[in-house]
Amino acid sequence: MEVAYSSKGGPRSRVKGKTIASALAVIALVLLPLVVKSPYYMHILIMSGLNAILAMTFITMLRTGLISLSIAAFWGIGAYASMLFVMRLKASFWLALPASIVVAGLIGLCIGYLFVRSAGFGFVMLSAVLGMLIIVVFGNLKFLGGYEGIESIPPPDQITIPLVARVEFASKAPYYYLMLVLLFVTIVILRAIYAAWTGRAWMAIGLNSRLAESLGVNVFRYRLWAFVISSAIAGMAGSFYAHYIGAVIPGSFDVFKTIYVHIFAILGGVDFAILGPIVGSVVMTFVPELLRITKVIEPIVTGVLVILIILFLPRGLLSLFGIQAMSTHVGRRIEKLGSFIKASLGFRAR
Repeated sequence: MEVAYSSKGGPRSRVKGKTIASALAVIALVLLPLVVKSPYYMHILIMSGLNAILAMTFITMLRTGLISLSIAAFWGIGAYASMLFVMRLKASFWLALPASIVVAGLIGLCIGYLFVRSAGFGFVMLSAVLGMLIIVVFGNLKFLGGYEGIESIPPPDQITIPLVARVEFASKAPYYYLMLVLLFVTIVILRAIYAAWTGRAWMAIGLNSRLAESLGVNVFRYRLWAFVISSAIAGMAGSFYAHYIGAVIPGSFDVFKTIYVHIFAILGGVDFAILGPIVGSVVMTFVPELLRITKVIEPIVTGVLVILIILFLPRGLLSLFGIQAMSTHVGRRIEKLGSFIKASLGFRAR
């Protein structure tokens, strides 16, 4: 006897629902500047998107078992590289942006080749030293402006979008749309990687690196790739930041910024590689700003809020909205990953 299965609530309907929700979210984000006129709130939205990009790099490395304290360092490398390309070499911002990505990625490759071999606590300490050392390097190089930094960094050059208009970066709205483009590109790239064999290998390494290595996964290579990709993305965010703020100061890229990036990802939910950083970044960017009118209690309230969420919502804020089924699905995928690797590598169960 055949059993008929209803498509209602099945995988296709869930995919369709996610597609519709994503489309509506994109439309809302695109139309947001038509509603939000305040430059102050537009600035908070821009910084929320920037923080979300950085938080995504944390989860990328976390999936391979790496906890980096040098995210802000590569953010700063991208910012200073972009400044040098534009102000010293007189290059266009649209050339400096990809060049900064390449510079941050190459530096990440060289440093990662040395650091990634010392996974675990050793990597945490090495990345922390790098995060502190980069501030000293920036501060002691005169052509980088020293500890006072460099101001008057020019905004991105005007750009003509066919069938739209000439875009001039003279207000918050163009920066907001540029941030959206960078955020969208980051999401597309990371989702493609997570869906490919590389993403599955990352998950296997994060679950049990020794088991993954015994099944033929090159743990060092995949961890190195995660470090390089995260460094390049952080460099991209740094390039945008330098020309958006119009200045680079070494203190802006210290280890404490990296710790905040960790908090953004953890608050949203580390099971959610894309949505978690976005939610956590929006909350942790808006709440301190909204409490800034009470400067004395703002750090206290923010700190207590973070502690309560971590203690009572270990899976992040997204677990409040009935999305824990997604993390359960991720858990099931991780459980099946061992058999998947065996099948992919030609192993057979006895």
